[in-house]
Amino acid sequence: MTYDQFQESLSLKIPPTGLPELIKALWYDAKGDWEAAHNIAQSAEGTRNYDRLHAYLHRVEGDTWNAGYWYKRAGSEVFNGSFDEERAYLFDFYPRNI
Repeated sequence: MTYDQFQESLSLKIPPTGLPELIKALWYDAKGDWEAAHNIAQSAEGTRNYDRLHAYLHRVEGDTWNAGYWYKRAGSEVFNGSFDEERAYLFDFYPRNI
């Protein structure tokens, strides 16, 4: 799936079947369902990619202190672009073959 296809899938009511969990979380976030995305992030705390997702979600939430904690825990710098830019960055960063 390309990012353009991901963006097109946002017109659906449910995520496309077969999406890896991290991409599914980004889908929920893009649809405005922060809670569903956050539940996925919490499901594998301590895993770098999930912690990185967790950081992004707390940044979206406006909780900069908590976001900073999760960025540090993921070994990542705080992202300085827009939320849309960070979502696209994470989409490209996450593996899509699991």
